[in-house]
Amino acid sequence: MEIIPAIDLIDGKCVRLTKGDYGTARTYADDPLEQAKAFEGAGLRRLHLVDLDGAREKRPCNLSVLEKLASLTNLVIDYGGGMYSRSSLESAFSAGATYVTCGSMAVKNPEEASSCFASFPDRMILGADCVNGRIAVGAWTEESGIDAVDFIRQWSGRGARCCISTDVSKDGTLAGPGFGLYSRILESCDIALIASGGVSGVDDLYALADLGMYGAIVGKAYYEGRIGLKELGEAAECLRKG
Repeated sequence: MEIIPAIDLIDGKCVRLTKGDYGTARTYADDPLEQAKAFEGAGLRRLHLVDLDGAREKRPCNLSVLEKLASLTNLVIDYGGGMYSRSSLESAFSAGATYVTCGSMAVKNPEEASSCFASFPDRMILGADCVNGRIAVGAWTEESGIDAVDFIRQWSGRGARCCISTDVSKDGTLAGPGFGLYSRILESCDIALIASGGVSGVDDLYALADLGMYGAIVGKAYYEGRIGLKELGEAAECLRKG
């Protein structure tokens, strides 16, 4: 399993939210590049970069940060937030993203999303953010009414090979991941699944690996000191080996 640290961006700074509420935003670092280099120095290979401004504005807003991190580190970056069109995806790829996460477009404009998955099959990640088991879009402000498992199963049949699923009720709470949700998805869908939300310590990471996850995103647990940088790097190396 791959451990993927997260940097969430508002106004170019590293922040974290609780349950997707922008009113709870707390700034942890002013310089995303410094933070990204710290992750890289600890032996981490991936980075989950979330454009929270873009998620609200429905267009990418922090491409300059993406470009800086991609050009000045060797991290493999997946970028999400504001991906509502092919042109947005292409702008993120041009700025240095290896992968782009597409969730809202898959709900709002499935035809264009299908075209993007066909054009970039190895570079697209399906975003499946869930509130009460239903897909939420638009910075988690709009509940679609679509069952999360059905949604992921449908898109795995339309070219999605990898999915990041966030249990919004767990995000930023340090209360543990949504193991029940992820179990249901893995039982029903043929897709590489990345967990996001709720990780509170290293034990959660090993439990997610035992569940069969492809990856796990770590955010607040690191920023709040629940998992140290060295510990995170050591766990990443161990779990990468299987």
